[in-house]
Amino acid sequence: MSATARDFALDVVTYGEPLVVFAAQEAGPLAQAQHFRRSIAGAELNVAVGLARLGLKVGYVSRIGADCFGEFVMQTLRQERIDASQVRIDAAQPTGFYLKSRAADGSDPLIEYHRKGSAASRLSPADYDAAYFAGARHLHLSGVAPAISHGSLELAVHIAREARAAGVQHVSFDPNLRPVLWPGRDEMVRQMRRLAALAQWVMPGLEEGRTITGAQSPAAIAEFFLRGGAQGVVIKLGAAGAYLKTAREELTVAAAPVKHVIDTVGAGDGFAVGFISALLEGRRPGEAVARGNIVAALAIQAAGDSDGLPARTLLDSLEAGTAR
Repeated sequence: MSATARDFALDVVTYGEPLVVFAAQEAGPLAQAQHFRRSIAGAELNVAVGLARLGLKVGYVSRIGADCFGEFVMQTLRQERIDASQVRIDAAQPTGFYLKSRAADGSDPLIEYHRKGSAASRLSPADYDAAYFAGARHLHLSGVAPAISHGSLELAVHIAREARAAGVQHVSFDPNLRPVLWPGRDEMVRQMRRLAALAQWVMPGLEEGRTITGAQSPAAIAEFFLRGGAQGVVIKLGAAGAYLKTAREELTVAAAPVKHVIDTVGAGDGFAVGFISALLEGRRPGEAVARGNIVAALAIQAAGDSDGLPARTLLDSLEAGTAR
């Protein structure tokens, strides 16, 4: 039976490191903050949350510690209706967390990570369940989880290779560069190229694309990934929108309106939510980029990493132009 003809248990599956985030409620240096708001974060998990809120069936693969943070992660996964059957509890390692400052001017906040030796850093190809991943229509990967350990990197490569070999229609990859997690720039670039070559859709930011490819213009960056095997490339341009290139089309889609930037963290994850959900609905790539821009704009107008990710009713009204 063909992949398009059979029923799928999940619409999307992803894997990553769940983190508990403590976001300062007052602007200024972290050392002076007195009040924090707790939530969950992690690039791949943000995408999972956003897609689940749009009514998609989402699966998440990870490891958490046998601690209160791990329990909080599981509670949130259940609340967001994300399948957590492949989230394993590691009694020997903790769940990671980080602190985030509040920037009054909408600039990038300061982030202080406490994730070294986390349970998720023990992820490896042993955590791969072939039937689980094969039961999804779309696989989404980012460059964050592969950066946390060698085992997690090899899991990402194994997942992508298996999906490619099985002819999975949609494999998306957001480089989401975290240089501090890699032993060096050259290794980071090498591994990002390795993963991008296994994806159908590659979605870097402009500076990320420049770092990975050495090219400068959006067109040249996209051409690099297309030559490497991608079906399509979307380059996020911030306030200038996003650039799309495939073998058949090339266009720039304007950004969605933003009244006030509150927190830039999670903008790229929001874009992925919009783009992936539209692809799964059979929308044309240009329409998927436009939706990605809408969700990214919502994400940066909320304080939490996933607070701004919309429910289906809000997204529908925004796309129809009826939202107030």
